[in-house]
Amino acid sequence: MSEAKRLAGEKAIEFVEDGMIVGVGTGSTVAFFIDALAGIKDRIKGAVSSSDQSTARLKQHGIEVLDLNHTGTLSLYVDGADECDPHKRLIKGGGAALTREKIIAEASKQFVCIVDPSKQVPVLGKFPLPVEVIPMARSLVAREILALTGGQPVWRDGTVTDNGNLILDIHNLSITDPVAMEREINQIPGVVSVGLFARRPADIVIVGGEPPIVLK
Repeated sequence: MSEAKRLAGEKAIEFVEDGMIVGVGTGSTVAFFIDALAGIKDRIKGAVSSSDQSTARLKQHGIEVLDLNHTGTLSLYVDGADECDPHKRLIKGGGAALTREKIIAEASKQFVCIVDPSKQVPVLGKFPLPVEVIPMARSLVAREILALTGGQPVWRDGTVTDNGNLILDIHNLSITDPVAMEREINQIPGVVSVGLFARRPADIVIVGGEPPIVLK
């Protein structure tokens, strides 16, 4: 699948325009996008990064990383996903960067999601749904999510987000109304964010292949 990821990441370069500040996500597919972005770094003003991991890779390529508080609205955000349904709604957070990813997606006019074909699903939920939680609320949130969704929350032991929080992964879900589930989980005290990108889905999905498929 690494070849499909590379093809998707490189295809996304076509959406980068001269003078842009580019929002950059996290993960193995995005790493290929960052590497491709390095080839045109002189054409862009810089990047806003969703994780320490991506920031390090961008800086290795000599791409300036900027603070979202200082950039204002972004024209483009490129990121991957753990699952993508036919409506371009996503599950994200396998790399534990979901909160910053959601912030940058919200701040961007266009969200281009890059995936390999294995990430396409008819209904979200086979991939465990990540939820970032304040540490003291981990057990409370787990109980509330179990009652709300019937899914099985599992603490991702040993993982601390770049924000200093914990991750619960919710197993055994079939998410037929992701917009409602996103809203309901976000209302639980102690939840920082949930890895459902449904209220603000991707605008364009690029599925890696020969050739890549662009879904608008």
